[in-house]
Formats: sequence, structure tokens, C-alpha cells
Amino acid sequence: MTPPSVTLKIDSFPDDNSLNILMASAWPEAPPTRFRKSLETCLLHITAHHDDRLIGFVKVATDGAVHAFLLDPIVHPNFQHQGIGTRLVKEAMMVASARGAHWLHVDFEPHLEAFYFQCGFTKTQAGLYHL
Repeated sequence: MTPPSVTLKIDSFPDDNSLNILMASAWPEAPPTRFRKSLETCLLHITAHHDDRLIGFVKVATDGAVHAFLLDPIVHPNFQHQGIGTRLVKEAMMVASARGAHWLHVDFEPHLEAFYFQCGFTKTQAGLYHL
């Protein structure tokens, strides 16, 4: 399938309703969220748009030094498997590097391993504690 015409926007601020609708397409149990504060404090965020519709999103948080963390990458199910997620992640990598990050970390579920490896990530060991 040919990818749709998609525009990426760096550090645009989508309205909460549009972002909540997109998030619910992947995580229906997620409660509605106000995103402005988290978007203002992250290293970057990128939105993907088809026509005027928000269809993708990713943000990158930082420790304020050299480590950055890829968070909430999502592409609406109707637009998946067309290269949009890869474009979002690759763009996030370039922008994070340009803004001073040296390392980009990501956590993912096993079924997403091939996607992240295809984007250039390598497997590492990490720890996790549920608060």
C-alpha cells in the first residue's frame, strides 16, 4: 500500500481532544489527559498529520544532559504499516541528536521488537519497578 501524504510537525501543540482520540485508538483504557505541561517540558515532540487529521505522535523526554527517552510513539491503526511510525522515530532520533542527546532509550513490548530493531535500536538489559 502506498503511504498517504503525511506531514510531520516538530514541537507543534495538538489540542488535547485530538491527542486523546489518537491515544485511545491504541490504548482504549487510557484516561483523558491534559498534555500541555508534558509537551512543554520534554526535549521534543512530533506529530504526524494526514490532511488536517492527527494520525501519529511521539515525544522524547530527557534527563537534561545526554540521555533521552522515546515515549508514546503511536500511529492510528488505519495508517499503520505504511512507514509513518518509522518516519516519526527516525525524525525524533535526528532532532534529539541535534538538541544534544547522545543516547536514546526506549522500552517496548516483545511484539514491537522487530520494529525498533529496524529503526536502529539494539537490545540492552534494563530494570523496571512499577510504582
